[in-house]
Amino acid sequence: MAPTDEINTDDSAADRAGDREVGPAGAPRGESPASGETPARPLGLASAARMPRWLPRAVVLALALYACFQLGSWAFHQLIGLLINILIAFFIALAMEPAVGRMAARGMRRGMATFLVFLALTIATVGFVVLLGSMLAGQIVDMVEQFPKYLDSVINWVNHTFHTELSRVEVRDSLLHSDWLQKYVQNSATGVLDVSATVLGGLFRLLTIFLFSFYFAADGPRLRRAICSVLPPARQAEVLRAWEIAVDKTGGYLYSRGLMALVSGIAHYILLQILGVPYAPALAVWVGLVSQFIPTIGTYLAGALPMLIAFTVDPWYAVWVLGFVVIYQQFENYMLQPKLTARTVDIHPAVAFGSVIAGTALMGAVGALIAIPAVATLQAFLGAYVKRYDVTDDPRVLGRHQPRGQGSAVAPEATP
Repeated sequence: MAPTDEINTDDSAADRAGDREVGPAGAPRGESPASGETPARPLGLASAARMPRWLPRAVVLALALYACFQLGSWAFHQLIGLLINILIAFFIALAMEPAVGRMAARGMRRGMATFLVFLALTIATVGFVVLLGSMLAGQIVDMVEQFPKYLDSVINWVNHTFHTELSRVEVRDSLLHSDWLQKYVQNSATGVLDVSATVLGGLFRLLTIFLFSFYFAADGPRLRRAICSVLPPARQAEVLRAWEIAVDKTGGYLYSRGLMALVSGIAHYILLQILGVPYAPALAVWVGLVSQFIPTIGTYLAGALPMLIAFTVDPWYAVWVLGFVVIYQQFENYMLQPKLTARTVDIHPAVAFGSVIAGTALMGAVGALIAIPAVATLQAFLGAYVKRYDVTDDPRVLGRHQPRGQGSAVAPEATP
């Protein structure tokens, strides 16, 4: 019986030892492992065993997304010029759509109709550039021919005022042999290549815009069909409605601005012709186009050139031109523009001014030109889906404050 009791006693001790908590090194908690013993499970292997399986995949996916973002950002910055040209071409095509659509409805092919519209626009643009160029060239020639007289008058004024004895020969020699003039000529000579590259780049950009706008206008139905083919029927109706609104607002904006440019040009032509200012037709076309297609401040910018030309004839003529520009601007803002744009582009002047500033900040001059039709399209599209309610007859709506002690008007119940 003694051996059996010893075996049972040893088994009980072993069971109690197995029930003890095991530390990280394989020894019971609170006791240090015996020297020379190998740990049952190293700390590194335990940590590796506890690593989630999704963590490596998540790291690889995050790196891949970051690489795609960097690649997309680089591609966007490289193609920003092309994207802006495509945006300009799209708005030009929207403006041409009504005319092209009417000609196509009468049996003419859309390609031929688009070509005829482009031809008319090209002739008008070239004619305007030729008129303006001839005006500027004539003014430059007159200034060069009259430069000796201007120089003599300035020298005589300086001699009379400061009691000097300057002559035209001395002034000419000092100018020709001055260091700053020689440096200016050298810099101008080296900048000829830059100017040539800029001109060629501008011509290439115009050609790109012309081609894209021609394709957008000529293949308008095919483009709409291609876009709608990847959308469900409900989305197709919304896209077509947005497209129709964009065509109406863009075309209406350009046509109303063109009509106001015609009225403005005729009015300023009459004034310049009465005053005897040279190049009155070109100046009138300049004032009409610039004043209408650069909103809010375009009239004053356009009036600067006629004022300058009128000042060379008589300084008082410049004052007359300035007064006429200010008066006509008020007439246009309060009488002419509301009647012409009531059915096309109904935008508050503050919203129009803010949209022009935002468009200029985003895309420069291009953004200033397309800001108003874009905002008008967005406003009309939202107006078709935003639900509106009748406004209560509360005097505070009209800005009328009630005397103290009187209660506010009770809002009427909503009609079913």
